[in-house]
Amino acid sequence: MLRLIIGIAAGYVLGTKAGRGRYEQISAATRAVTGSPVTRKLVLFGRQKLSDKLSTQAKLEPMVPLDERTTILVPQDQLRR
Repeated sequence: MLRLIIGIAAGYVLGTKAGRGRYEQISAATRAVTGSPVTRKLVLFGRQKLSDKLSTQAKLEPMVPLDERTTILVPQDQLRR
């Protein structure tokens, strides 16, 4: 989504006839958005969610501990419900 927004902004900047002032304004706004810590966190969060959805590894859930130091993990599809 972010790449789409950046692409649209870049296309507008390159195709605009509004002049150098508008170009600088759009460039500054683009740098502010892409450099924002909030934007970076959202991108990382989105990538992690997508990675989790596309992962082929079985998700493991903790079972009853055998003792204080040992826990058994089994794939979700093998749990008895």
